[in-house]
Amino acid sequence: MLQNIHGILIGVTEEGDAEERSSALAYGLSLAKEAGAHVTVQAASLKLVLTHAFISTVAEELVAAENRRLDALAHAAADASRQAAVASGISCTTQAPQLAYPDLIKSFTALARAHDLTVLDAEPISLAVDRGLIEAVLTDSGRPLIVVPEGWDSFAGGRILVAWDGSAKAARALNDALPFLREASHVELVSVTGEKDLEPAASGANLAPHLTRHGIKVGELTLPALEGDVAETLRHHANLTRADMIVMGAYVHSRLRQMVLGGTTQSLLKNCPVPLFLSY
Repeated sequence: MLQNIHGILIGVTEEGDAEERSSALAYGLSLAKEAGAHVTVQAASLKLVLTHAFISTVAEELVAAENRRLDALAHAAADASRQAAVASGISCTTQAPQLAYPDLIKSFTALARAHDLTVLDAEPISLAVDRGLIEAVLTDSGRPLIVVPEGWDSFAGGRILVAWDGSAKAARALNDALPFLREASHVELVSVTGEKDLEPAASGANLAPHLTRHGIKVGELTLPALEGDVAETLRHHANLTRADMIVMGAYVHSRLRQMVLGGTTQSLLKNCPVPLFLSY
């Protein structure tokens, strides 16, 4: 059983797409069962708000009708989540708020602070609502996050790849991921060279004894960056070794820049073959 994970928050945003399906929900419930943890599912809907002062009555009625539809879908998703949790013997609470975007971000981030871990669906589109939730949890919650790619519906943690560059953020991610690393059958510290030079003291070989003292079986590997692309190197190695998870520190730039998340983080959020465990 995974230790020290007692509360898991799963976020599902209802945007009205009937074909959209949450892998984070199935994965999060599977993880909670493995950990014996309580789950909170927030199935939120984004409230549409008219800002123009001179909007016709017809437009107001259309927006109100759409808000009612989204609210009903969110409540249905919350009910389905509760039923799935009960069927699996998982302690679960649900909520289905309808909030404008800034309030949704603020509410979800505050909720994440009261849990050990948050689970969200991967979102390749940078300006999407779910990407905003990912960024907010990373930068403002103080808690780790697992981003789940489409189709990854059950938790597995036998083989874990740790992206290691000796940085403080990488160290934070590794420490937050210790409950998973202790239970893994194989942990590999992967350092990628070529994009930037790593100090000798930052090598995975220096970190391995620390993990061994935690009872973790660990291997260490240094790889050259494929065409100078760290994210592609990690993707390729995760596929090659059939990893179940990638652990890495998230890099966040100033919001004055176009891209909020750093290059490697951004690239893996757009396309990652396995669940991505992130800390900031």
